Amino acid sequence: MRHWGDPVLRQPCHPVNAITPELRQLVLDMIETMYNANGVGLAAPQVGRNEALCVIDVPSDAEKEEYEEINASIPMPLVMFNPEILTKEGEQTDNEGCLSFPSIHADVTRANKVSFTFHDINGERQTYTAYGLLARAVQHELEHLGGGVFIDNVEDKTKILPKLEKLEKKTKKALGLL
Repeated sequence: MRHWGDPVLRQPCHPVNAITPELRQLVLDMIETMYNANGVGLAAPQVGRNEALCVIDVPSDAEKEEYEEINASIPMPLVMFNPEILTKEGEQTDNEGCLSFPSIHADVTRANKVSFTFHDINGERQTYTAYGLLARAVQHELEHLGGGVFIDNVEDKTKILPKLEKLEKKTKKALGLL
């Protein structure tokens, strides 16, 4: 797992031109990593890869009741190659975290409804509309693919700044960048 301070988290990903056996194995490894870390999403940069790939699995019981049924038609885990957000609507603010930022959480405002498209594990184009936590997860993971991270959306970083600086220093030291 790559943590804040690792330059790979800021590098935009390259589109996937072909879904190879190696990428299918990467998907399996990413899903296992996400589950082992109790996450709801994981993007390729978080495991040191630069492909436009992410996986998401939002348990239905984690979703707000009003969105459970609406999002139920979206199969989990979502495996998304070259995903793109088509539209965003509404607004939601909630406490957000990230596997690349252990123990760091902050309020982030995101769209409450997103329509998105991607290629699935079989290379088939899929398009869905998600609400609530699933919409938040889609936006969060796609942000990673563009070289962004959730803290870019935190308005007041005052409370998390000491933890961010400590994590960045620890990561850079481990990578030999300090």
